[in-house]
Amino acid sequence: MSTLDIKVQRWNELSESEQRQQLARPQQSRSAELKSIVTDILSQVRNQGDDAVIRLTQQFDYPAAQSLALSSQQRAELIEQLQPKVKQAIDTAYATITRFHAAQTPQDLMVETATGVVCESRYAPLKSVGLYIPGGTATLPSTALMLGVPAQLAGCSRKVLATPPAKDGSIPAAIAYVAELCEIDDIILCGGAQAIAALAYGTESVAPVDKIFGPGNAFVTEAKLQVSQDDSAVAIDMPAGPSELLVIADDTANPAFVAADLLSQAEHGADSQVILLTPSANMAERVREQLLAQCAQLSRKDIAAQALANSRLLVTTDLMQALDVSERYAPEHLSLQFDNARDALPQLTRAGSIFVGHYTPESGGDYATGTNHVLPTYGYARNYSSLGLTDFYRRYTVQEATADGLKQLADAITTLAELEGLDAHKRAVTIRTEDVQ
Repeated sequence: MSTLDIKVQRWNELSESEQRQQLARPQQSRSAELKSIVTDILSQVRNQGDDAVIRLTQQFDYPAAQSLALSSQQRAELIEQLQPKVKQAIDTAYATITRFHAAQTPQDLMVETATGVVCESRYAPLKSVGLYIPGGTATLPSTALMLGVPAQLAGCSRKVLATPPAKDGSIPAAIAYVAELCEIDDIILCGGAQAIAALAYGTESVAPVDKIFGPGNAFVTEAKLQVSQDDSAVAIDMPAGPSELLVIADDTANPAFVAADLLSQAEHGADSQVILLTPSANMAERVREQLLAQCAQLSRKDIAAQALANSRLLVTTDLMQALDVSERYAPEHLSLQFDNARDALPQLTRAGSIFVGHYTPESGGDYATGTNHVLPTYGYARNYSSLGLTDFYRRYTVQEATADGLKQLADAITTLAELEGLDAHKRAVTIRTEDVQ
């Protein structure tokens, strides 16, 4: 790790342009070539259904693929393989995630807005949802929990989990167990843009869903964006990019803790980004030393080292400036490692999820504290929320007026209709008030 160069820089010594560069994310790939490849995959699946998805699965994941669906017998056999310790860990995470999300159950409301006029806001669970769980270099039952638990609590009547098979055609036993816990109806063995296409358009094996949830690589992200903008009428959870963590720490922090948290996100992928903001140059240097030492011990040290190349150790004038820079960056994960950190929460609203205090590691939220780890990245924490229970509902309104109630509002409605030149709108009111008179 001696070749890894991580520089400590002072924020106030940087020009405005250099400051923007320090907060710039790694380039997210939406090249013309990527868009074209994804468009072609979506077209193949839309026109050829199962045949296209199986062919693409053979090409990218499992050469011997013959079908998409995981049978109930295969699911049961996988669950039998699960180690008791892993099952217990999943049960613990399931319990905390369920407890937190159940408390988010939305409430219908009814308001009399004028005498004789009642308006309502009502919630209905989405009927059919697609839950995408990435494969590749990591097993991610945690993501299956983060998507499956709220879908189950909301009462979505059909839940489809899509995940790519390994080269031998298998999927992790842990994911099969989560699917059983969360009452997932179907598991389909495909990944990438072809899985998103199957969920959006439907095939012989998969009926189309109303909304697609879950993270993925550049091809998955591009596919989600494209299907959400075409005539499929499918919705997606949120825009997403590479994982990121920003830590604010002062001299009360433990530099080993800070470095461990930064590395926990850096090991996600080479395009992940981690940032330290601290008013202490000494802390920045001690964290730098810890990063070098701890990274060398990781099983994914090469991936983490590549991510650290996109990362920053920045010294601010004081803690307040660090808070301001964090708001400007709007991180996916924000860790506050200084005494009395809770006092800073009112000033920190632009983050996907915030981890308060010295003993709240970011990885806790990834697995088992109870909050959802599906979060807006790439600066979208400015205007998107972390995934929650209400994302699995749609909200709609109801209104009802009596004859007297309509009469009371008639003048306001007809005046505004006239102003906008919409005669039929006006007539829909006057034909009723004339009838009453």
